[in-house]
Amino acid sequence: MLRRFFKLEEHGTTMGCEAQAGLTTFAAMAYILAVNPAILANTGMDKGALVTVTALTAAIATALMALLTNYPLALAPGMGINAFFTFTICGAKGVPWPEALGMVFINGLIFLALSVTGVREKIIAAIPPALKIAVTCGIGIFIAFIGLRNGGVIVADKATYVGPGDFTSGPVALCLGGIGLTAVLVAYRVPGAIVLGMLAATVAGLFVTSGGAAVTQLPPSFVAWPHSPAPVMLKLKFDFLTRAAGIEAALPLILTLLLVDMFDNIGTLTAVTKRAGLLDAQGRLPKAGRALLADSCATILSALCGTSTVVTYIESASGVAAGGRTGLTALTTAALMLLALFLTPVILAVPAAATAPALVIVGIFMMQSVVEIPMEDFAVAAPAVLTIFAIPLTFSIAQGLGLGVLAAALLALALRRPRDLPPLGYVVAAVFFLYFFKLWPFRG
Repeated sequence: MLRRFFKLEEHGTTMGCEAQAGLTTFAAMAYILAVNPAILANTGMDKGALVTVTALTAAIATALMALLTNYPLALAPGMGINAFFTFTICGAKGVPWPEALGMVFINGLIFLALSVTGVREKIIAAIPPALKIAVTCGIGIFIAFIGLRNGGVIVADKATYVGPGDFTSGPVALCLGGIGLTAVLVAYRVPGAIVLGMLAATVAGLFVTSGGAAVTQLPPSFVAWPHSPAPVMLKLKFDFLTRAAGIEAALPLILTLLLVDMFDNIGTLTAVTKRAGLLDAQGRLPKAGRALLADSCATILSALCGTSTVVTYIESASGVAAGGRTGLTALTTAALMLLALFLTPVILAVPAAATAPALVIVGIFMMQSVVEIPMEDFAVAAPAVLTIFAIPLTFSIAQGLGLGVLAAALLALALRRPRDLPPLGYVVAAVFFLYFFKLWPFRG
């Protein structure tokens, strides 16, 4: 039945190969089970419940993608978007996390409407390709910065804003060692390198002390029933819709969630399916509508369950490289996500010094795409580089993306090259202009 449903013979694969590929994808992205709760817990959300909903949303969304498209694509709460949710929406803007989940839900509804009507592709096309790449790179630096901060490698400094931490302290040394080991494993193309590096740092933390106690504290048991998702599930609120100032403040945040979500998913879909040989002769993705529908439903699901936006994972490419060609690969990954829930005590025992290297390495992966930006054209390079700089330095994906779009619009008009930006791109630039300068409708 599985062979017929997933058309294994037609794709030149077998159940064994698909299962192995699914295991490879899981090993490559399992770090999210520890990293996502570690990031979102900074908002005040229950960390144990976050482990459960991270695995649940990843499993359900991945299974949905497998059944709707028969593609070997895995989904989970997105890196970068979870940082934006935590440090910008809840941190810098002071939005309570239940209301932030409400914004994610509204973003999901808009996402679904745009996907069904086909407007989604038009919005994506309105942003210059170099800016799309720049957003990915900027988020990469942003994530790496958070990782280095969480690991104590960099600290606040009154004179220079940031400075080096105490490299002789146990947690910092453990973090640096974890970064080095993970980088070596990745360079050797070891499957699941990030997870192995995180596990190695966690074990080493048993023998490294901080304040007289071991950095890693052994859990009372290694296997247990999953934590209840009740503390975060179905807790989304829409109180900001009842306040004029709340709506005005929420609009640019929802817009940013929408744009980042779209770029992330489209970029990953294209990259992974191209590697799997699923694109047609014109470079188009068959069943793209179904894939976008699955992404949209996953966004709504993430808000209902109690986590930041679920997106398609670039780590799916590792499963493709291992031979995965159908949705059976993704379905295997989904099943393993559910099984991992019974290891929640182990996941919660992973210290910040062990999750920090994962953030840094993922940031490096995202930054690698900078070579695709045509830097020889200053009119293209300037908005892109400004975006890359602004995202980590303003600690906001929204600010970085907005500055980049405004710069692109300004240069296109000043150089009398208005066609460098589609008409809808100028609309997006106008929205950010009104937001930055607190003009109507963003007076808050």
